Amino acid sequence: MKTASLLQALDARVAELAAAIEPLSLQRASQARFDKQLFNTHSTQLKDYLAEAQANLAQLQLSVKTGRTEQVAFLAEKLVAQLAALQRELATWKLRTREPQKPAPENLYEKLSTHQDYERRLQAMISDRESQLGIQTTLAAQQQLQREIAAQEGRLQRCRQAIARIERAIERRERGLAN
Repeated sequence: MKTASLLQALDARVAELAAAIEPLSLQRASQARFDKQLFNTHSTQLKDYLAEAQANLAQLQLSVKTGRTEQVAFLAEKLVAQLAALQRELATWKLRTREPQKPAPENLYEKLSTHQDYERRLQAMISDRESQLGIQTTLAAQQQLQREIAAQEGRLQRCRQAIARIERAIERRERGLAN
């Protein structure tokens, strides 16, 4: 009888916790919250941890019915620790929402594509200025076009350096050295 009342108390506690977690069920934390030994789940949502605790409660009830004393003791201890951890997390949830979120990783491929587009446009502008340079008759107009070409070539050089940096960052990320 004592075991049955303890199981009922655990069941009620899990139900209370489920009701408390329900409003937060779709909210995500910035990172997984619990020790790997306490929960097998590695989620950023409390509802996933609650589901694991509920599964442990079901396993505990089954172990009690089949008379596995060692497993009952282990599961009961683990379930109580899980419920306490979930209650602590629930109590500090509002504080955790003020934590800075990790910025989304930049899309290096998009950035590379944008810079390659800049490179193509700069090359086209340089070619256009060079063709205009050949047909100019006044010295002032030729000098103006030469200054514009030099400025465009400087931009093109900086653009190519940026492309090279982005390509190195992509390579490092793919090798697993960064981010």
